[in-house]
Amino acid sequence: MTGPDTEDIVHLVRQVLGADVVGGYLHGSALLGGLRPHSDVDVLVVVRRPTTPRERRALVDGLLEISGQQARNGPARPVELTAVVQSDVNPWSYPPRCEFQYGEWLRDAYERGLTPSPEPSPDLAPLITMVLLGQAPLTGPPPGDVLAPVPHEDLVRGIVDGVPELLTELASDTRNVLLTLARVWMTVATGSIASKDAAAAWALARLPAHHRPPLARARAVYLGDEEERWDDLLPYAAALAAHVVAAIGQGTTGPDVPRRGPH
Repeated sequence: MTGPDTEDIVHLVRQVLGADVVGGYLHGSALLGGLRPHSDVDVLVVVRRPTTPRERRALVDGLLEISGQQARNGPARPVELTAVVQSDVNPWSYPPRCEFQYGEWLRDAYERGLTPSPEPSPDLAPLITMVLLGQAPLTGPPPGDVLAPVPHEDLVRGIVDGVPELLTELASDTRNVLLTLARVWMTVATGSIASKDAAAAWALARLPAHHRPPLARARAVYLGDEEERWDDLLPYAAALAAHVVAAIGQGTTGPDVPRRGPH
């Protein structure tokens, strides 16, 4: 499996939006410990003006060519591309507005012809925080010159507000849901943002033994150490998710249980 190169992503964005692109910024796994076998290439694009439906469709069509196992140009690393209008996020206000988003979990809908519309997105709070921490421009000025910092209370609010929607995907995207819940728990408890595998290791050290196997598998699959399989653990994954959601709601790390069992 190859690319896509970040230059391909920047080229597509500039081809569609031209001089209205303020900057493009790498974030996510590439900056939080390195890309893993199942990691996305995560890019935030900041634009000067709202996009048109035709432009958003052109971005979708271009990304369907180069992103993921089903990429029309051949299997590739998945891309998660998010775009914001600069004035929608600077000065900062909550909830922030997302102008465009592409991810492989949306591929089926996009291949059926859906074109995304701008909408409020709590997920932008941790995303912009990661961009500002990462300081990794692909094009344009440093992110601190373009984006406003996210207050800590809005960072926590953003990740917690996204949990109910995340849980609806537990059966269809078990690995990512469990790893994301671990990251949310860690951020609420510690104020820090870590890679998915680091957050999973943190959570495994704090989980009761009977809740560890699903998260241990999710981490192992993410690292490329196991094959993806959930038929035997899905009921346990639901119980784990409920436990972590309760801990998130309490704003605590839960019992400090020494790590044992599968990891």
